[in-house]
Amino acid sequence: MLVSLKIDPDYEGFLFLAESVRNPPILFSHRHLELELNLVINGEITYVVDGRTFTSGRGTLLWFFPSQEHQLIRRTPDAQYYVAVFKPGLIERSCRNEPYLALNGEAMKKDRMLSTTLDPKRFDFLQQLMKATMEGSIDADILNREGGFGIESDFRYSHNDPDALNAGLRYLLLLGWRYQLEFENRSESKQLHPSVLKALAILSEEDDDESLESLAKRSGVSGAYLSRVFKKQVGVPLNQYRNSLRLGRFWELYSKKATVTVTEAMFAAGFGSYAQFYRVFSKAYGRGPREVFSRYN
Repeated sequence: MLVSLKIDPDYEGFLFLAESVRNPPILFSHRHLELELNLVINGEITYVVDGRTFTSGRGTLLWFFPSQEHQLIRRTPDAQYYVAVFKPGLIERSCRNEPYLALNGEAMKKDRMLSTTLDPKRFDFLQQLMKATMEGSIDADILNREGGFGIESDFRYSHNDPDALNAGLRYLLLLGWRYQLEFENRSESKQLHPSVLKALAILSEEDDDESLESLAKRSGVSGAYLSRVFKKQVGVPLNQYRNSLRLGRFWELYSKKATVTVTEAMFAAGFGSYAQFYRVFSKAYGRGPREVFSRYN
């Protein structure tokens, strides 16, 4: 699915620190016209790219090119990772000589995942650069709630010093690519079973209202087999993944709070009761809904 990141003309991209305890799980498979770079600060995150899972921990640098569909399917509760995106125009203007020319052509056509694990010195420097570049951006709670591209239709990323942001993004792009080339590509991946891929596609694209047996039948296996292989390959139980999808749908609906109440959004997202919603919400964010909502109102 091609999505718009809603980046205004003043900005050459954006940068924010995603945190599991604040960032709603937006788990559908997608791509965008911009190049995306992630740097994992804490915990682990798992993506699916081209039918394979990639799990990355602290110090890992990940690249997602415009042609690559990618889907975030798992994060540990302590996960923190910077998300930076770069408009094509920034890349074209910035990458005119070796070794950066590849970002204007060859690298952009890659259909495989590129990543590397940085040594402590380079990791610390890149982390500090990202932190400094973010100074002056909008509130971290808002950035995490909107997931970067904005659940709310009128959301737009903003920064009080666009020139400094753009300069920081340019340096971040060049430095990140230089570091990528210095280290061996160390992506460790696992090929997903066809039934898991099918289940992920069904859950991502359709409302979550099917029984396990129905989902398994559509995926070509039994319910017991799908539950077992899904947990083994994705890293979380199928029901936990479904609850994460429900949370993502809840936030998308609740962002329209002028017309939708918490209860209406909760049931529309697929939760069967407030008790279930409260349990899943509190486990995901470490706080109850009332405490979290008070920070957004």
